[in-house]
Amino acid sequence: MTNRFLRPISRLFGKGAPIVPVVRLQGVIASDTRPGRLNIAGVAPLLKRAFAIKSAPAVAIVVNSPGGSPVQSRLIAKRIRDLADLHHKHVLVFVEDAAASGGYFIATAGDEIIADPSSIVGSVGVIMAGFGFVEAIARLGVERRVHTAGRNKSTLDPFLPEKPDDVERIKALELDIHQVFIDWVKQRRADRLKAPDDTLFTGEFWSGGRGLALGLVDALGDMHQVLTERYGPDVQLRLIEPKRSLFALPNLGFALAGSVAATLEDRAVWARLGL
Repeated sequence: MTNRFLRPISRLFGKGAPIVPVVRLQGVIASDTRPGRLNIAGVAPLLKRAFAIKSAPAVAIVVNSPGGSPVQSRLIAKRIRDLADLHHKHVLVFVEDAAASGGYFIATAGDEIIADPSSIVGSVGVIMAGFGFVEAIARLGVERRVHTAGRNKSTLDPFLPEKPDDVERIKALELDIHQVFIDWVKQRRADRLKAPDDTLFTGEFWSGGRGLALGLVDALGDMHQVLTERYGPDVQLRLIEPKRSLFALPNLGFALAGSVAATLEDRAVWARLGL
C-alpha cells in the first residue's frame, strides 16, 4: 500500500526516473571568448558537470556548428572521449542544423550520431582564406614598409603579390591538418564508413539522410524521440548551462562591438553551408 502511494509522488518530483544530462554545443569554433563561440575553455566545465552525474545512463550532446578552429575542435572532442572513458558513459550526439567541418570532428566523439534528415554533416576538409590588396594599395598611392627577420615571416601578406613558395607551404600545412581530421574520423567511425576516402574526405558536405547512407551518422531522429524510446517516457533531460556570476559586469560598449564583429564573422562561416 505504501509503495503504491509513494510511486506517483516520486514520479511527480522526478525521483526514480532516469536523468540524461544535455550539453549544447552551438556556434563557430574559435579560441576567443566572444559570445556564441565554442572552445575548450567554455565547454570543459559543462562536460565535467554532465559526466559527473553518476546515475545518468548516458550523456547527450547537441551539436550545431559549421566548424572553425581545428585545434579547439580536437580539444573538445578529446575531452568528451576522455570523460566518457573515465566515467564509463555512453555518448549520444544529436545534430541540429549542422555538424560540419570542426562541428563534425566534435560529433564523431559520440558513440552514436543521430541527425535530422535535413541536417548538414561532413565537410571533412581544411580551408584557409584571405584577401589580396596589392592593386588597391597601389592605386591609393600608399607605400607600405615591412621589415622582417626571417625570410618567410611575411607569408601571404595581403599587400604583397602572392608567392608560389608561400602557397606551397600553406598547402602542406593544410594537408597535415586534414590528415589529423581523417585519422580521427576513421578511428571513431571505423567500419561504419560506407564510402571510399576520395568521397568522404574531399570537404564535401551532405544532408543527414545522405550522411546515414555514407556511414557518417548512425540514425535519423531527434533528441526527445530517441531518449524517450530508449529510457522511457519518464526520462528527465537536464540541460547543463554555464554558471553566471552576479558580479561579472561587462563593458557594454566593448561587448557590443565584439558581438557585432563576431556575428559578421560567424555569418560568413555559416553562409558556406547555405545557412
